[in-house]
Amino acid sequence: MELDEYLPVLHKTDARFADAAAEAVLARGWAVPVPGCPGWTLADLVWHLAEVQHFWTWVVRTRASDPGTYVAPARRPDDELLGWGLAQSAELETVLAGADPAERVWTWAPRQDVGFVLRRQTMEAVVHTVDVEQVSGDVHPIPADVGLDGLDEWLEVMVPGVLPQGPPESAHPVVLHAVDAGVERTLFPGSRPVPIARLTGTAGDLLLTVWRRVPLEVLTVDGDGLQAAAMIDLVRLE
Repeated sequence: MELDEYLPVLHKTDARFADAAAEAVLARGWAVPVPGCPGWTLADLVWHLAEVQHFWTWVVRTRASDPGTYVAPARRPDDELLGWGLAQSAELETVLAGADPAERVWTWAPRQDVGFVLRRQTMEAVVHTVDVEQVSGDVHPIPADVGLDGLDEWLEVMVPGVLPQGPPESAHPVVLHAVDAGVERTLFPGSRPVPIARLTGTAGDLLLTVWRRVPLEVLTVDGDGLQAAAMIDLVRLE
């Protein structure tokens, strides 16, 4: 995806998240567990996304070079979560729309600019929207371009972040074939001459698989599925 494509996707995704959360609250209540986030309730999920968006709004608005002066918000009561979350989404979208993606800001990654925040927060919202849609049982498919960009971000940013020294000796390549995008990506390329498995599915399903939101069974697996799952499990984001 190009930089100017992220903000419209974020806006649309934030709206979907809010609508799905409101439906889930009416149908199942705030205490319902979230399948994709073990140990979390729906209230925890809505608070988490709102809190994350509050933090990155502050980073971009202040052009922060260090997060040390950030003041975290107090947890809102459940009956205020939907409104507060909508406000955080709107504020994040506004500050990102008014910032040059090349402007320098603090991030936790080697890339230190607004463009990183724009991409990361778009993908954060995409995955968590699926989380809340899984609660209500009405999961919308992720568009191919969004799913592929999210998969690329996981490979380019998350994997090196968890494994900064490179893949462990036990690593084997896993080919990820996105049929709707017509491309392949590889987890741990070059770690062995031959991939341990080839996983085929939509870009969105591949993205949700590496983020552990759906089981490997949603994909077509050629090769050793258990080892492929073990390779994905090497990338643990706590």
